[in-house]
Amino acid sequence: MDIVILAVVIAVVVLGALGGLIVGSRRKKQLPPPPPAAPDITAPPAEPHVGDEAETPREEPRRTIEEVDLPDGSAPVVVEEPPAEAPQIEIPEPTAGRLVRLRTRLSRSQNALGKGLLTLLSREHLDEDTWEEIEDTLLTADVGVQPTQELVERLRERVKVLGTRTPEELRTLLREELVTLVGRDLDRAVKTEPEDRKPGIVMVVGVNGTGKTTTTGKLARVLVADGQSVVLGAADTFRAAAADQLQTWGERVGAHTVRGPEGGDPASVAFDAVKEGKEMGANVVLIDTAGRLHTKTGLMDELGKVKRVVEKQAPVDEVLLVLDATTGQNGLVQARVFSEVVDITGIVLTKLDGTAKGGIVVAVQRELGVPVKLVGLGEGADDLAPFEPEAFVDALIGE
Repeated sequence: MDIVILAVVIAVVVLGALGGLIVGSRRKKQLPPPPPAAPDITAPPAEPHVGDEAETPREEPRRTIEEVDLPDGSAPVVVEEPPAEAPQIEIPEPTAGRLVRLRTRLSRSQNALGKGLLTLLSREHLDEDTWEEIEDTLLTADVGVQPTQELVERLRERVKVLGTRTPEELRTLLREELVTLVGRDLDRAVKTEPEDRKPGIVMVVGVNGTGKTTTTGKLARVLVADGQSVVLGAADTFRAAAADQLQTWGERVGAHTVRGPEGGDPASVAFDAVKEGKEMGANVVLIDTAGRLHTKTGLMDELGKVKRVVEKQAPVDEVLLVLDATTGQNGLVQARVFSEVVDITGIVLTKLDGTAKGGIVVAVQRELGVPVKLVGLGEGADDLAPFEPEAFVDALIGE
């Protein structure tokens, strides 16, 4: 029995050994390598690994260590920008006879009034219908009812006395009467040089859109051309671009501009402008105020406040009301309200070159009892001119 068991064990051991030899031989057999995978052209290039060869270096000039600027821990290098060039100071055109030189431009749009009147007066028979046409022509030109009636009455008398009328006689007659109507003897000088002190103080007022800021800048040019030094007060703090616009005008002629924060107190800016004008010894301080509708009571009261605050330092010598000549009779309503608030001393008529209604000069003078002192005849920097009645009438009736 023991012999049988021993024989079975030996047989099992022999079979196990043979099986191990067979499996080992199978494991040592080499398998064929798998086929190479197609390259993925969308995949990014593989990152280099430690020990990989670097690419061939490019040929570049080599610098020595002395040529390399190493950081020294100091402050960062600041690249300095070239300083901004100061604006070039312009020399404004002399004001003497400026309106005469601009007469051609004025006459192109204005002489419809003069030619119309001369045509009517040249009729052989001046009946009532003709005189009514003359009145209509004057009224259409915004001369106003009362001045028109006065002019027609004087023309009737002089034509009746004259009898026969040559074109030259009619032109002379009409010129004389129009100059009288416009006002030959009114004081049209802008008061900028008080005898007892410096500087002269000028406020510029008006409704929105009449060109106040531009007029203030052009007036600065007129004064500089006449040899006066000017300080500009940008008291229009409601319109964002107003102070910038005024400062630009000032820089062009070397005038100093005083300004405050946007939306600030305009009276404070006006006060500071006069104060700095005194300290600088300037001849004139021009104060540009915010445009305001004549129907807005609060804004008009504020305008009065600006004037009162300025007068704590010195009297205001001029209050110039800027009117748009194209607004006609509506401009007279504006003028009336402004004169009640700040005592207007003079009128500036802008856009006079773009209207055939030159009679507004007569109407506004009658309405306020103050003279037209300056007229704007275009968009040019030197197109603001002192008003000269004779040159104006000559432009109305043509050569």
